[in-house]
Amino acid sequence: MAYLIKCLVGLIKGNRTFNDVMYRRLKKLGITKVKPDDLNLEEVKRFARLDVDPETITWRRVMDVNDRFLRKITVGQGPDEKGMVRETGFDISVASEIMAVLALTTSLADMRERLGKMVIGNSRDGDPVTADDLGVGGALSVLMKDAINPTLMQTLEHTPVFVHAGPFANIAHGNSSIVADKIALKLVGPGGFVVTEAGFGCDIGIEKFMNIKCRYSGLRPQCAIIVATIRALKMHGGGPPVTAGKPLDSAYVTENVALVEAGCANLVRHIKNTKAYGVNVVVAVNRFSTDTNDEIGAVRSAALAAGAYDAVVCTHHAHGGKGAIDLGIAVQKACESATEPFKFLYPLEASIEDKIEAIATSYGASGVKYSQQAEKQIKMYSKQGFSGLPICMAKTQYSFSDNPAAKGAPTGFVLPIRDVRASIGAGFIYPLVGTMSTMPGLPTRPCFYDIDLDAATGMVKGLS
Repeated sequence: MAYLIKCLVGLIKGNRTFNDVMYRRLKKLGITKVKPDDLNLEEVKRFARLDVDPETITWRRVMDVNDRFLRKITVGQGPDEKGMVRETGFDISVASEIMAVLALTTSLADMRERLGKMVIGNSRDGDPVTADDLGVGGALSVLMKDAINPTLMQTLEHTPVFVHAGPFANIAHGNSSIVADKIALKLVGPGGFVVTEAGFGCDIGIEKFMNIKCRYSGLRPQCAIIVATIRALKMHGGGPPVTAGKPLDSAYVTENVALVEAGCANLVRHIKNTKAYGVNVVVAVNRFSTDTNDEIGAVRSAALAAGAYDAVVCTHHAHGGKGAIDLGIAVQKACESATEPFKFLYPLEASIEDKIEAIATSYGASGVKYSQQAEKQIKMYSKQGFSGLPICMAKTQYSFSDNPAAKGAPTGFVLPIRDVRASIGAGFIYPLVGTMSTMPGLPTRPCFYDIDLDAATGMVKGLS
């Protein structure tokens, strides 16, 4: 053991000295000694031996490749791994906790703390093992020190926009970064307006924006914009499935007011869920050339009846900024007339189960069913002192339920939680709902069929 600590603690000018990340581990262990030679054998053992239980390792590798065979892999089969065989897998890069940390951090110092707190697994005694315990928190921070700076870009109409961070909305919290929002607010000044994204619908994007991002940023929105299209509402109303590579069914390109009205049940629930946070709601109806005035009128009527502050037709896809002037005016008025106090969906001091069930109820669920694995993880995280974190549901964006085919506004379903994981550095617990995958696979007709090279000119075909 003495030999091990000599290997871990480097020599500086002839003396063995702990470095910064080692002092973090000593503090966690309650060891106040500052010189390696002063540690007794028991303290040396506690400091040097993480005693990681391989069965509890939750940290997964990430890469940006759609390969379903990487969802579950076996590692440790090489001769140099000394038989440390275990099952693990890959996630897509935007599902990495490091990406979530980047999006939720507020400063370099905060990012350093969050990266160091990331939990990779447990010791055999059941204690969480962190990136700082491994000694990599500082090195991670150095790798990310420039990534914390948002990229300033401009739209085609030369207006400024920050592009920063990309936590996957299904798995992480799916919002742009707090740093970018705060810089934007400073630039626009007290009378200015900042539009920031909350990916997907209020069952994922807004719910996570309000309950996770707003808690860590301290910022409170005055208005939320819900984007709706006639085609999507027709699908929620019972329209036929849309298949990639096939022409749209006639139901989506010809007038069918009844189908739109049926689909508005989905929009109505989004509006009511969003208003529950105490913010005004403006519905932006993105108009396609095949949409009719009666269909648009049905959406506006349903939105206003559900309590939306306004519902505005937008044509910015076709006409640029000019096509969204009315939307901008409506949003400004909605912000200026906001009077309700901001409200969270649940208190942080509630149990993990109570918070999950509060979210599930907002989806329309009648209850929650936990697998044995999920119950085990909840018990462990609660014992480790992490039950006070907000919840980040990992679920499909296609339905309020776990079933992508359940369109509209389903009710009475039981939401299945197959597993519960934790991003302690980012600061949330994330339950895996149903069959939600953290590594996508290729569709039946991948886009690589369309990509080729013109050998004569060297030009790439199929990427435009």
